[in-house]
Amino acid sequence: MTVCYFDAFSGISGDMVVGALADAGADQGAIIHVLEGLGTEATYEFMKVTRRGIGATKFRVTVGEAKQHRHLAAIVKMIEACDVPQRAKKRAIDAFELLGSAEASVHQVSIEKVHFHEVGEADSIADIVGACVALELLRIEQIFCSPLNVGSGTVQTEHGTLPVPAPATARLLRSTPIYARGPKAELTTPTGAALACSLASGFGPIPHMRVLASGYGAGDRDLGEHANVLRVMVGEWTPNGKTATEVEET
Repeated sequence: MTVCYFDAFSGISGDMVVGALADAGADQGAIIHVLEGLGTEATYEFMKVTRRGIGATKFRVTVGEAKQHRHLAAIVKMIEACDVPQRAKKRAIDAFELLGSAEASVHQVSIEKVHFHEVGEADSIADIVGACVALELLRIEQIFCSPLNVGSGTVQTEHGTLPVPAPATARLLRSTPIYARGPKAELTTPTGAALACSLASGFGPIPHMRVLASGYGAGDRDLGEHANVLRVMVGEWTPNGKTATEVEET
């Protein structure tokens, strides 16, 4: 079984997930091809960058000035129309439904009325769909994640200045192990939290695995305290701590 581990020592965001999976070997052209079929009119690119001297892949989405705010039903319809395997569609829809539920709770409205002002725009749709497509390209069957570094301080939102983690992020992270270390900044975003919480089978140390590939996805800023990257490790699961050779022999 092929597994993936998200090492969120510098937090997690949607673009960091896509960048890290691409850095680990997911076909960048195939990801962009699927995203272009969404019809958001955004453009997409992958770039090699460094963060505190660590080479990483940055996934960037460029949208026009007029940002479109969508409701959950419209986003689900877009995802269902994608030309990707059903598992990738289900993972993406699950992430958005979890995010929608958190937003609905924060704003005290039904999930059907949630206004995806921050997460319904083209960049967040691309992040979630792109991440799920990348997982499929790498044939990832199960995902695990480290405790999440959420950052600290405050973040600017459409609702004004709010403490980190932002309300929707905090709601998503119920029962999830978190901590704060490093700069006073938002390190775990709502989109990143939705991906981690909807995809991960568990949170904790690296599972028993034989590592086949690793990659680094870059955040927007180059932080002073540590490399602003998400590390992913892809490998073969080795149950009960056995080596790959021992598994084959049993």
